[in-house]
Amino acid sequence: MVEIVISIASKVAEYLVAPVGRQLGYLFHYNSNMEELQDEVGKLGGARESLQLRVGEATRHGDEILPNVRNWLTRANDISQEAQKFIEDEKKAKKSCFNGLLPNLISRYQLSREAKKKAEEVKKRQGGGDFQTISYRAPLPGAGSAPLRGYEALASRVPILNKIMEALRDDDVNMIGVWGMGGVGKTTLVKQVAIQARQENLFATEVYIDLSWTRHSEKLEEGIAKIQQKTAEMLGFQFQGKDETTRAVELTQRLKKEKILIILDDIWKEVDLEKVGIPCKDDQTKCKIVLASRNEDILRKDMGAKQCFPIQHLQEEEAWHLFKKTAGDSVENNLELQPTAKEVVKECEGLPVAIVTIAKALKDESVAVWKNALEELRSSAPTNIRGVDDKVYGCLKWSYNHLGDEVKSLFLLCGSLSYGDISMDHLFRYAMGLDLFDHIKSLEQARNKLVTLVRTLKASSLLLDGEDHRHEFGGASRLLFMDADNKSVRMHVVRDVARNIASKDPHRFVVIVPLEEWPETDESEYISLNCRAVHELPHRLVCPKLQFFLLQDNSPSLNIPSTFFEGMNQLKVLDVSKMPFAKLPPSLQSLANLRTLRLDRCWLGDIALIGELKKLQVLRMVGSSIQQLPSEIGQLTNLRLLDLNDCEQLKVIPRNILSSLSRLECLCMKSSFTQWAAEGVSDGESNACLSELNHLRHLTTIEIEVRAIELLLKEDMFFENLTRYAIFVGNLDPWTKYYETSKTLKLKQVDGSLLLRDGIGKLLKKTEELKLSNLEVCRGPISLRSLVNLKTLDVEKCHGLKFLFLLSTARGTSQLEKMTIYDCNVMQQIIACEGELEIKEDDHVGTNLQLFPKLRVLKLTGLLELMNFNHVDSKLETTSQGMCSQGNLDIHMPFFNY
Repeated sequence: MVEIVISIASKVAEYLVAPVGRQLGYLFHYNSNMEELQDEVGKLGGARESLQLRVGEATRHGDEILPNVRNWLTRANDISQEAQKFIEDEKKAKKSCFNGLLPNLISRYQLSREAKKKAEEVKKRQGGGDFQTISYRAPLPGAGSAPLRGYEALASRVPILNKIMEALRDDDVNMIGVWGMGGVGKTTLVKQVAIQARQENLFATEVYIDLSWTRHSEKLEEGIAKIQQKTAEMLGFQFQGKDETTRAVELTQRLKKEKILIILDDIWKEVDLEKVGIPCKDDQTKCKIVLASRNEDILRKDMGAKQCFPIQHLQEEEAWHLFKKTAGDSVENNLELQPTAKEVVKECEGLPVAIVTIAKALKDESVAVWKNALEELRSSAPTNIRGVDDKVYGCLKWSYNHLGDEVKSLFLLCGSLSYGDISMDHLFRYAMGLDLFDHIKSLEQARNKLVTLVRTLKASSLLLDGEDHRHEFGGASRLLFMDADNKSVRMHVVRDVARNIASKDPHRFVVIVPLEEWPETDESEYISLNCRAVHELPHRLVCPKLQFFLLQDNSPSLNIPSTFFEGMNQLKVLDVSKMPFAKLPPSLQSLANLRTLRLDRCWLGDIALIGELKKLQVLRMVGSSIQQLPSEIGQLTNLRLLDLNDCEQLKVIPRNILSSLSRLECLCMKSSFTQWAAEGVSDGESNACLSELNHLRHLTTIEIEVRAIELLLKEDMFFENLTRYAIFVGNLDPWTKYYETSKTLKLKQVDGSLLLRDGIGKLLKKTEELKLSNLEVCRGPISLRSLVNLKTLDVEKCHGLKFLFLLSTARGTSQLEKMTIYDCNVMQQIIACEGELEIKEDDHVGTNLQLFPKLRVLKLTGLLELMNFNHVDSKLETTSQGMCSQGNLDIHMPFFNY
C-alpha cells in the first residue's frame, strides 16, 4: 500500500512539479534567453546576407533566382524584423519591469517565454537557408517566355520548330539542318530554337555563330581560327595554345564537359568541325549541332546532318497577317486600301524579308502611293540571281527606288564592298571620296550625314547592325564614330539586289575574275576586284567613267604595272591596300580627280608622287611600313583627313609639312610618329613640332602620341577647337591605348604639378576619359582645376599620391561614371579637404561617394593605406572576393584592406 502511494505521489510530482519548474525556468533564465535570441538573430542575419550576395552575383550574370530562395529571403527578413522589434521593445519594457527593488515577475516571465519561442523559430529558419543551387540560366536577351518579336505571325514555322525540338531531345541525332532561300527566315527560326531549348533546360548553354562570311572565302581553313575564337568567347573560355590544332583539342575537351547546343548559321561551304574542335561523332559528345544554309546538299552531303528541315515561303494568309502586323493600322482599318494591299502582298511571293521591307516603306502612305507601288512591282525586270524569284527582288528594288539619291548611293556603295561587317569608318572615307554628301562643309557634318543615311537604310530593312568591334586593338582610327550607336553595318540578302541594281545605268560596278576576260574598254563606275589568285594586272585599264576602284584580298606577289591607271582619269576613290610599293606607279599622277586614297598595310618606299594628287581629301596609310613622309605631302592643301595609325616605323615628318595642310580636320597617328621636335629648334633637318598644328584652324579631331608633356603646355596650343581627341603622353603600353570615349587623355610618368598649367588645363576641362599612370607627385592631392566632363578615371602606380581629389574638385566631377585606382601604395583617402591634408579620425569626406552621383563602377586594388572606406552613406555589402554593391554601384576591392 505504501508503495502504491509513493508511485502516485511521484506521478503527481512529474505532472505538476516539472511544468512548474519549466515556468520558473523562464524567470531564472531570463537573461540567457534574451542573449540566445540576439545570438540567433545575428546568425540568421549573417546567413541572409551571405545568401543575398550569392543572389546578387547570380543576378549580375543574368540568371533567374529560384522561387524557394526568394521566399526564404523574404521570410527570413520578416522573422528578423519581428525579432529585432521584440528585442527593442524588451529593452524599453525592462526599464519599467522593476517595482522598487523587486522585478515585475509576470512581465519578466512573459518576455523570457516569448524570447525562447522566437529564438527557436529563428534557429529553425536558419536551417532552411543552406541552398546548393539558388538560380537557373535566364532566357536569351529580349526573349523570356515569349517568342522573338514578330515570330507569332509565322504560324507555319511552329510545326518545324516542334520537329527540331524533338530531334534535339533524341539521343540518336546530333546534327540537324535547316535550309531555304535567303530572307525566308532561317536565322529567326534557329534563334527561336535556342530560346525554346533554354526554356526547357535541355542544354547547359547555347553557342550561336554567324558564318555568312564564308560565302566568298575560297579557303575556309583560313577561318578555322575565327570560328574557334568565337565559340570560345560565347563559352567564356580562354585558349592556352596558339596554333589551331592545339586550340581544337582544348575546345573539344571543353565541349565534352557538358551538354551544349551549337548553332552555325548561314553556311556557304563545308566546315570541318573536327578541325575547329567541335566534336560531331555520335560517340564523342553530348553536344547538339544545328546548321542553317541556303543549300541542302551542304547540310546533308558535306556536313552529314541526319535530319534536314526545309523552310518555305509563307502562304498567302500568313503573308497577309505578317504584312498587316508590320504596316499597322494604315492597312487594318482602311477598307479602300485593302484590295491594293493584298495585291502588293502577292507580289512579295511570301518572302518574309520582302514583306517586311515593303510594309515598312508603305506604312501610313496614301492610296495613290500604294497603287503606284503595285504597278511598279508588277513591272519589275527579272534578275539573274541564282535561287531567287524575280518578283521577290522586284519588291526590294521597289523599296530602293523610293529612297533619296544620297541613300541610294550609300546602298550601292555597301553592295560593292565585301561580305560581312562594314565599318562606319570605311564607309565614311569612301563616301567622302565619292562626294555622296552634298553641301557638306566639314567632316563633322559629313559624319552626321552618314549616321543619318545609315539609319534610313536600317529603317527600310536594307541594312543591318554589324558587330561591335570597338574592343579591337590597333587599326584605323574609329574616333569619328566612337560615340555613334553602331560602329559597323552589314547587308542581308539585299546585297545581291544592290549588285543587280548597280549593274544597270546610271550606277555600275562589276567584280571581274579572271582578268583575261576584261574588255578593252569598260564603262563601269564601280569596280571591286578580288585579287586573291591574281599575280599580274593588265598594263592599262581603259575605264573612262570609273569612280571607285577597290583591289581586295591582294596576293603578296601582285604587281601593278606603271601604266595601269592611265585610262581612269575620273577616278575618285582608290583602295590598293596590302601592296608592296618601292615606288608608286607613275600613272598614279594621272588621277587628277582622286579624293580618297587608301594604302593600308602597304610596304611603302618613295611616295612623293602623292603630292601631285591636288584634289585628295582623304589619305590613309594605316599600318604601313613607311619611315618618312615626303615634303611633297605638304602640297595637299585640300586634304581633310590624314590617318597614319600603326605606322610604327614612321620616324621623320619634316617641319612645316603639317602646317601646310591648311584644310586638315582629322589627324590620326596612334602607335605611329612620336618624334615631335621641341619649340625653338631651328635646324632645318628637324622634325615637325606640335605648334605647327596651331596653324590648322579647321582641326577638330586628333589621335596622337607625345613623349613629354612639356610639349603640350603652351597656352596657345591647338586644343581650343578639338571636338574629338585621343592624346597619349609618355611611353604607354599598346593595350592602354584602347579608349571608350571621344575625348580621351592618357598620361604616363609626368610631373603632376604640370597639370595645373593653362594649356593642359583646357584639355582636362573637355576630357571624358583620363588615365594617370606613374604620376610624379608629392604626397598631397592631384590639384586638378576642372574635370566637369570626366566620365572615366583610371589611376595606377602613382606611388607618391596620398590623396586623389581636393574636395572642391570632387564636387565638380559630377559626371564620373567609372573610377579605377590601382597600386597607389600610400594613398590614404580619395578626397581631401583644402588646407587639411592630415587625416582625422572622424573624417568622412575621404570616401563620400555621394560626391559622384553617376558613379557606377569603382575598382580599388592594392591600396594598402586607404582609410575610412566604411564611411559610405548606405549599407555596403561585401563578398570574400572583394565584390561590393551600393545601390547601382559595383565596387571591386580584391586586394584592399578594409
